[in-house]
Amino acid sequence: MSGRKKSGNVKNIYQLDGRVPLGRAIPYGLQHVLAMFVANLTPITIIASSASPAIAGTELGHLIQDAMFIAGIATLIQLYPIWRIGSGLPIVMGISFTFVSVLCTIAANFGYPVVIGSVLAGGLMEGVLGLGLRKVVRYIKPIVPATVVCGIGLSLFTVGTRSLGGGYTEDYGSLKNLLVGFVTLTIALLWMIFVKGVSRSLAFLAGLIGGYILSVCLGMVDLADIWSGGFFTLPHFLIYEPVFRFGPILSLFVIYLVSATETIGDTSALASGGLGRNATEKELSGSIAADGFMSSVSSLFGCPPITSFSQNVGLVAMTHVVNRFTIMTGAAILVLAGFFPPIGQFFASVPQPVLGGCTILMFGQILLSGMQMIAKCGFSQKNITIAALSLALGVGMTAASETGIWKNFPMIVQDIFSTNVVAVVFVVALILSYILPEDLGEDKSGDQQKNTSGDPS
Repeated sequence: MSGRKKSGNVKNIYQLDGRVPLGRAIPYGLQHVLAMFVANLTPITIIASSASPAIAGTELGHLIQDAMFIAGIATLIQLYPIWRIGSGLPIVMGISFTFVSVLCTIAANFGYPVVIGSVLAGGLMEGVLGLGLRKVVRYIKPIVPATVVCGIGLSLFTVGTRSLGGGYTEDYGSLKNLLVGFVTLTIALLWMIFVKGVSRSLAFLAGLIGGYILSVCLGMVDLADIWSGGFFTLPHFLIYEPVFRFGPILSLFVIYLVSATETIGDTSALASGGLGRNATEKELSGSIAADGFMSSVSSLFGCPPITSFSQNVGLVAMTHVVNRFTIMTGAAILVLAGFFPPIGQFFASVPQPVLGGCTILMFGQILLSGMQMIAKCGFSQKNITIAALSLALGVGMTAASETGIWKNFPMIVQDIFSTNVVAVVFVVALILSYILPEDLGEDKSGDQQKNTSGDPS
């Protein structure tokens, strides 16, 4: 009897395992869906519009529906691994922005079926790499993923600010958008201040609900669109027949390596910020394996690669809600959204300023998680140099990409690094971790002189 009661304890939301009452679990899982929903759909819209011929209308609607379905399935695999595929951690998966630039080029030059073939082949290669990663991870020094997590947080600040102002719209930065964004943020902060107990972790959801209601009152939401896609449809398997070309596959696999780096950072940040420990080799390996193999499955439903979402890592760091059953309810909502278009249309109707008002706070949590990881590594001169130089070059070189600082590099290097803070941070940190001496900054001669002067003889 007591065991049954414990299995339904709402306080289990702060434990990785343990049953939480379904009615209490759903709101916490819903937060995770709201945090990533629009970002999960946007990459498909961008890539589809770049294809030759362009994908739009009903065809694009099918891809958006499939994106919700595959995000839910991939999240379930991360939560409850199959064999060695999946981390067993509360990692939420979604369509990756990392591949947008390269896939737009492939879609425009070769057509969307080549995109599908390249995603399928590249995902299989990343999945195999993930299965063998346990032997590789031990050679990556802890300061590297710690610095990468900081880079992820810094790279997302502009994303949160862009959403706060209205996203990529003509009225970006309007007073109405800023009002909605800051009201959403204020509601979330007030909830954190005045609400006690486990419900305090629902600050993100409270802000979103308050911001959404305000947006409806201001005429920023067209509720009629919610029923525009019908009531029930099945996900669409093999919409496009994959076409394989060596060049696109090779260029995309390089980006898969960058995505694997981000997944290492996200998994490390989640373990550190949510569980207060380092991610294990098994968790890192399973996380990347899921990243790759589920990307291949994603291609079979016509969608781009799928990866861990940093927004949700930030939400875990902010709320410390790590229970797998709780996050599973969010994954179930995503799967249902793949069968019932009105669910997806409702989440898609959340205005960008509402999302920005909450996510900007979460992204700051990711940066702080990275700083805590660096502190655990120790502030030796070597670690300080690695973190400082990696972040300076990562943020600086990508921020200055529009000035042409990358113009003399090969195009494939520009595609990978010019707009990807995480990729630059990882490469620089990894190189420095091996070329810098362990005793960097130590005054050996001074130590010897001190020892000599202290010798009684």
